[in-house]
Amino acid sequence: MLTAPAALWIVLFTLAPFVLLVAVSFWSSGYYGTRPDFVWTNYARIFQNELYGLQLLKTLRIAFVSTVLALVLAYPIAWFISRRPARLKPLLVLVLFIPFWVNYVVRAFVWLPILGRSGAINSALLWLGIIDTPIDRLLYSEGAVVAGLVYVYTLFMTLPILLTMERIDESVLNAARDLGATPWQLFVRVILPLSWPGALAGSVMVFLLSLSAYVTPQLLGGPSGLMFGNLIASQFLGGNNWAFGAALSCVLVAVALLLLAAAGRWIKLHRVLGGAA
Repeated sequence: MLTAPAALWIVLFTLAPFVLLVAVSFWSSGYYGTRPDFVWTNYARIFQNELYGLQLLKTLRIAFVSTVLALVLAYPIAWFISRRPARLKPLLVLVLFIPFWVNYVVRAFVWLPILGRSGAINSALLWLGIIDTPIDRLLYSEGAVVAGLVYVYTLFMTLPILLTMERIDESVLNAARDLGATPWQLFVRVILPLSWPGALAGSVMVFLLSLSAYVTPQLLGGPSGLMFGNLIASQFLGGNNWAFGAALSCVLVAVALLLLAAAGRWIKLHRVLGGAA
C-alpha cells in the first residue's frame, strides 16, 4: 500500500506515455492528421535511409564525448570538495549549485558571447596575436554542442562522485601513501575503485541526458551540430509527422536501453572476474 502511489505515478506518467508512443510509431501521418493504421512504413524509412543512422551515430558520439569530458572535470572538483574541512563543504557545494539556479536556456546562451566571432575566445586570441582573423568554427559546431553539454551536465556527474568520495576513509589513503604509492597509483588503485559506483551513476545520467539533448544543440549546434533529438522535434513541430517522430523516438530509446544493458552486463562480468581474482 505504501508503494501504490509511486507505482501509479510511474504507470500513468512513464509506462502509459511510452506505450502510446510505441503505438503511434506504427500509425501513419498525412495532410489530414495521424491515423491509427498498423504499418511498418515509418521504421522502413528509418532503416532504408542512411541519413538517420549517421545522425544517430553522431548523437552517440557527442553523448559519449560529453560524458567522458564531464567525468574528467568532475573528479578533481569532487576530490577537492571532499577533502575540505567540514565547515567549508556546504559552502563549496552551494557554489557548485549557483549556476544551476539560472534557467537552462540562459545557461546555454552564455556560450554565444564566449564562442562567437566577436566573443571572448576570439578576442583573446586576436589580442595575443595567435590568430589574424576570428575563428568562425568555434560556434555552431559539434564542439560547441559538446562544450555546452559538459557545462550543463557536469553537476550531475560531480554529485554522485562526491557522495562516494565522502565515504572514503582517510586512513586508507594514508596507508597507501605510507606504502609508497605515488599520486597516480593512489588515484588508480585506491580512489578510483572506491569511487567507481558514483562515477558509474553519474556517467549513466550524463550520457542519457546528453543523448536526448535538444535545447543545447538547437542553440549552439547550427546545421552541423544538430542531434537526434532535434530531428525528432522537427517531425512533431515542423513536419507534423507525429508517427514518424514517434518511430524515431522509439529507435533512440531502444538504442539507449541496449547500450545500458550492455554496460550493465560488462560491469557485472567485471565484478565477477574481480571477485574471482
